[in-house]
Amino acid sequence: MKQKKLLSNAAHRIEGQPMFKLLDKAQKLEQQGESIIHFEIGDPDFATPNHIIEAAYQAMKDGETHYTSSMGLYDMRVAAAEATNASRGFMPDLDQVLITPGANMIIYLVVKCLVNPGEEVILPDPGFPTYYSVLKFCNAVPVSVPLREENKFRMTPGDIRRAITSKTRLIIINSPSNPTGAVMTAEEIDEVYKIAVDNGVYLLSDEIYSRMMYDGGKFYSPSSNDHCSKNTILLNGFSKAFAMTGWRLGVAIGPKEVIEKMGLLVQTLCSCVPPFIQRAGIAAINDDQTEIRKMIDTYKQRRDLLVAGLNAIQKLSCLKSEGAFYLFLNIKRTGMTSEEFADFMLEKARVALLPGTNFGDFGQGYVRLTYATGTEQIKEGIKRIEKAMKSI
Repeated sequence: MKQKKLLSNAAHRIEGQPMFKLLDKAQKLEQQGESIIHFEIGDPDFATPNHIIEAAYQAMKDGETHYTSSMGLYDMRVAAAEATNASRGFMPDLDQVLITPGANMIIYLVVKCLVNPGEEVILPDPGFPTYYSVLKFCNAVPVSVPLREENKFRMTPGDIRRAITSKTRLIIINSPSNPTGAVMTAEEIDEVYKIAVDNGVYLLSDEIYSRMMYDGGKFYSPSSNDHCSKNTILLNGFSKAFAMTGWRLGVAIGPKEVIEKMGLLVQTLCSCVPPFIQRAGIAAINDDQTEIRKMIDTYKQRRDLLVAGLNAIQKLSCLKSEGAFYLFLNIKRTGMTSEEFADFMLEKARVALLPGTNFGDFGQGYVRLTYATGTEQIKEGIKRIEKAMKSI
């Protein structure tokens, strides 16, 4: 008798990221000759700055194409530590710094090293889909804290405190936020840190959009409280601010004993981050920031254009995001669900955007749009949405 080939229980818990599924759908329409406006995936339309590319190219020519430390190149870790000191006011020890193949993986590394099956993780809803996918895969229990529009989609410390139980192991915050673009206040972040300390749990601060602040806003990190030596773990990376999504380069900073285990897991899963990619990261951090600042200025202009255009359309409204490059559009007055509205816009207007429910149950009644796309695309997208709305 042939043995049945069955997938593992864990395999059945793998969900992936919904934005890539919609991107695939939109790209199939493009292959059929359709013109699609892409508001669905947070991939900067800018090219990676040339000096970053040149740093990787030079490293490859110099022979840096072999294995390196699973913790990261010494020079890369020094650069990350110095950047942390400049931006957050403390210099982490090098054994607190881990270089990873993309920031996304840090979520998995943290959960796998800190959370047992059946234990709870408090996280924002709506929140980045990988949080939920990783928790499901690891058999951890997500405990959602709603982000309310009346509070500008900021995560509220009081809601976090009420969600704490004896099974809580980790709190995740994300400021600036994906999908809402919301930025928590320093007072709120400090209060969340205090909650973590009082309850003996870890705090994962997802700071991937920390360089992407608008209107004079100042980024604030909970790491100012403990310098990542006790409760706080920082997640950061190069994809968004440096237009390096395809390079897959992230940085985690945390307590030494946590970072050590995360480093061993990186070693087990993928050996190391290619050294030439790390050389590109060093150039991104240390070299001229003019192009980076220009990108941020352009995102602000695009945000203002998209916010004004959407708010001028009847039955639609959105807040002006304070960071990242997303808007969370309120579509409740259309009478459609988030999924129905997203399907309607793709079919009727050939505009790809994401249902708010891709980011959690509290995303119902909203859709997410990214302005990591060109100005002309944004103008055309607004026209198409407005025209489609007139048919409702």
